[in-house]
Parts: sequence; C-alpha cells; structure tokens
Amino acid sequence: MRIGFIGLGAMGRPMAASLQRAGHDLQVHDLRRVEGFANFKASVTEAAKDCEVLFTSLPGPAEVGAIAPQIQSVKAWFDLSTNSPAKVRELHQKLQGKGIELLDAPVSGGPRGAESGKLAIWVGGDQKVFEKYKPILKAIGDQPYYVGPIGAGTVAKLAHNAASFTVQAALAEIFTLGVKAGVEPLALFKALRQGATGRKRTFDRLPEHFLPGVYDPPAFTVRLAHKDMSLAMELAAAEGVPMKIGQAALDELAAAMQRGWSDRDCRVAMTLQEERANVSVRVPRERLQDAMD
Repeated sequence: MRIGFIGLGAMGRPMAASLQRAGHDLQVHDLRRVEGFANFKASVTEAAKDCEVLFTSLPGPAEVGAIAPQIQSVKAWFDLSTNSPAKVRELHQKLQGKGIELLDAPVSGGPRGAESGKLAIWVGGDQKVFEKYKPILKAIGDQPYYVGPIGAGTVAKLAHNAASFTVQAALAEIFTLGVKAGVEPLALFKALRQGATGRKRTFDRLPEHFLPGVYDPPAFTVRLAHKDMSLAMELAAAEGVPMKIGQAALDELAAAMQRGWSDRDCRVAMTLQEERANVSVRVPRERLQDAMD
C-alpha cells in the first residue's frame, strides 16, 4: 500500500522505517533530509499525494494544525503525535468535509520501542477505520489498542504521561524524606520495590536516571514533558477536574526549564526537591545493577 509519512524525528524515523521494512510504498517528508528513504518528498502535499493512508509524527498541536490544510486526498490519517484532544476533534470535523477520516493514535514506548516495534498505540476515532488499517498499525507497534471516539487516544496518552510525571514528582519527595530520615537510598529503593506497588516498571526505571543522577543523553526531554503535562492540565481544566499534584508536577518541569535544562532528561526536575531538602539521593551504577539482578 502507498503510505505517506510526515515527521522523521527520534520517533518518526524508526516508525517509518518499520513500515518500509513491511513492504509498503512509503512517501516521506521532514523539514530536513533524512537518509534511508528512497521516496523522500520536498513537501507535505507531495508526501501525501496519491496515498491511501497518512501517518504524522510531529512535536505537538501547532505543527499538526499547520499541515492540515495541505492534506487533500488520503482516506485515513493517523496522527501519532501527542496532541490536544480539542485540536484533534476540531481537525476531525474539518477533515470529514474533505472525505478524510482522522484518527488520533499517540504512541508510548520511546525511541527504543519505536526501533524494536514494541510500542503501545492508543487510537481514537472511527472503529471500523481502525480495524481496517490495524495490520498496518501493527507494523509500527505490537500493541495497537482502540480506546474510543475521536480524541480518546489522546486523552489516554495524556493521562498516562500525566501519571508518569506526577509519580516522578511524588517519588522525589518520598526519597528525600526517607534518606533524610536515615534510610540509605538503595535500601529504601529495595523496600519500595518489594511492595505491591513497587513491582511495576515505574520503579524499575528509577536506576536509569534519578538514583545514579544521570540525565544525559535524555530518554524524554524536559521540554517534551512540559508540553505533555501542559496539555494534560488543559484537559483537566476543560473537564473541571482538579489536579493539585499534577499542577505541582507541571511547576517542577517549568522550574527545570527555567534552569536551562529543557533538553535534558525530564527526570532531572526531581533534583529540585533534593536541593530543597538539602540531601543527595545517589547510588553508584554498579550497586544499582546488583539490586536489579
């Protein structure tokens, strides 16, 4: 099938490569030339021309909205970006007049997941369109999941990321409290991980950045985390849902950006709590590896 793909960044490039390996006729576009794609197009319009399906993987709502007027003839457009539910629904309504079915399909799994194909894809929109093109989605990620009507995939993604960033802010408080109260950081980590809540991947990721104090290179930047958390808070406000801890998490990310950390890993914001508590939560990597084993 001829497929258009726009946005070949850290997530988009490997996802597009997966479609190409699956044997699809791919037409791609990005603001910069990206190697590895024979059919690179100079514009959005050219990349989407004569394609049945279009995928986009862009930084956010503004970029998705900017290219929408240039999309003319595709049957289905899956936006893989982390977007705004309001923007997605607005675009969906406009595009239906052109005979284009927009589905929001944000992904979760990071660049490593995009490379390996181990990605969750949360889809909102017409379920029949989702089922029709599900085999194509499975070429990108192993877990495409239909969430509900248009915007539902984006709501699920923002809820997921908001939970992640909120847990990060809470864990910074927990670790500074425990360490300052006299518990060695690795012992505290083992105790938390041993509990029922701790037997989850959230805790298993602590040794990657926070406990060793390593935030470069980033797995997910402060800039992107701030954008996603802002979108989640906008959604909460629109739905009349108070999110006190969520606001605190957003404030932490904003403070990290003010410190010039926008392009560092988002977990660097957790160090702000260490500064306030005047305590360092640090474990050497070799000890962490032993703990994980």
